[in-house]
Amino acid sequence: LARPGTAESSEPLVFTVEGMSCQNCVASVERAVRSVEGVRNVEVSLKPGRARIHGDVDEYEVRAAVTSAGYAASKT
Repeated sequence: LARPGTAESSEPLVFTVEGMSCQNCVASVERAVRSVEGVRNVEVSLKPGRARIHGDVDEYEVRAAVTSAGYAASKT
């Protein structure tokens, strides 16, 4: 079972990511999210500005990683 405040790999966390304007932005967000412990896979789409994260991860750690990369993330 996942820790409280986390998502299991079968239920991805989905975030809206604001501030991305190009594929370099997408790569930056992917790198930031991959640095979070427990991330198995991340899919970031420029349009519609979404990130889907699979793994046993804490949503607050994901949000902090995206914020530290210079973007805003909110769970959808």
